[in-house]
Amino acid sequence: MLTVRGMEVRYGATVAVAGVDLDITDGEVVCVLGPSGCGKSSLLRAVAGLEPLTAGAVAWDGADLANVPPHRRNLGLMFQDHALFPHRDVLGNVAFGLRMQRVAGARIDARAREVLALVGLTGYEHRRVSSLSGGEQQRVALARALAPAPRLLMLDEPLGSLDRGLRDRLVLELRDLFVRLGVTALFVTHDHDEAFAVADRVAVMRAGRIEQMGGPEEVWRNPATEFVARFLGYNVTEQLGRRRAAVRPDGLRLDADGPITGVVIRRTFRRDHFLVTVKVADGAPLEVAVRGGTVPDLGDLVHVAVEPSAVVELPD
Repeated sequence: MLTVRGMEVRYGATVAVAGVDLDITDGEVVCVLGPSGCGKSSLLRAVAGLEPLTAGAVAWDGADLANVPPHRRNLGLMFQDHALFPHRDVLGNVAFGLRMQRVAGARIDARAREVLALVGLTGYEHRRVSSLSGGEQQRVALARALAPAPRLLMLDEPLGSLDRGLRDRLVLELRDLFVRLGVTALFVTHDHDEAFAVADRVAVMRAGRIEQMGGPEEVWRNPATEFVARFLGYNVTEQLGRRRAAVRPDGLRLDADGPITGVVIRRTFRRDHFLVTVKVADGAPLEVAVRGGTVPDLGDLVHVAVEPSAVVELPD
């Protein structure tokens, strides 16, 4: 079990991680989710020993890792840019970590081939990494991280450089692989679809702190703060005759009898629907999905209805 208590990471006067507590149990996948600059990558790097703590502690099964160098923490690391060695073939890249651990030569080859089979790259052993597609390079990087059988696999935006279709497919493959192997993982991303698809628990981070933590469905259906609600795509409004509330993206619709009135200030095509931005008299604009019928023009006066089950009241 990984235990983080009161973690603080500073870069000069800038506080990147501010008093974070985090636990990850055996076989659990925890995803740290948040916008760029919120401190999620700094948290991961500090757990790995790549960034010094200015306060707090990181421990594994109760043993403090403060004096344990990164290469002795038995953690697997995978980054967005993959960091593959261009002068080595696929098998050489995957075997690198095993050689660093001084694994016996025959075992290195067998284990490298074993993990390549796990990620669907049997037959790629002697291909140059420069000849591979982005998705194939991502699989090689994953195989290299898995080869030494780390007690914790750490992934920092591992799919960030891939196109949306490939990311959607690979995140499902990652989840299946983690479950099949019983991998314990800390996964960092800014994409909530990735986080919800891959994680057992999600920690939403803001300005160096964890704003909310829970299961994917819990976080999605019950955002604890206005920041979490907005980050997940909720509309936040005071137009419902109650205190400040968040409405799920699918909880608003254009309706001639809707109680909220506003003017269309933007409309954006989103593959299977239009997203219409409605400026209301008070408060932030509302984003309404239009999936059929007539799409209003800019400047049109519209009425918006709210699905009550899609409303979450926010704390003061």
